[in-house]
Amino acid sequence: MAIKVIVELRAKPGKRAELKELLQRVVATLGPSLSGFLGSTCYEVLDNPDIVVEIADWESAEARAAAMQQAIEAGAYAPLGDLLGAPFRATVIRQLP
Repeated sequence: MAIKVIVELRAKPGKRAELKELLQRVVATLGPSLSGFLGSTCYEVLDNPDIVVEIADWESAEARAAAMQQAIEAGAYAPLGDLLGAPFRATVIRQLP
């Protein structure tokens, strides 16, 4: 069953644009090769200029878990440490039957 993942990332002050660019670069370079990845969209939080919210669509939770492991092993998310002001939060959801 298809799922959505809502990821909230809090950038260090003034680093939101860099964070958004990193996310876009990862999706553009890795996205097409990630099995089960259906796409994602980034959003800004209107009352907090340091937060980026990404909503991603996946074929399944298992496909996402495998793809995230692949991305981590490839070092795709290594630059996050310099950009994040707090740990990110990911919520995996699916539509109720």
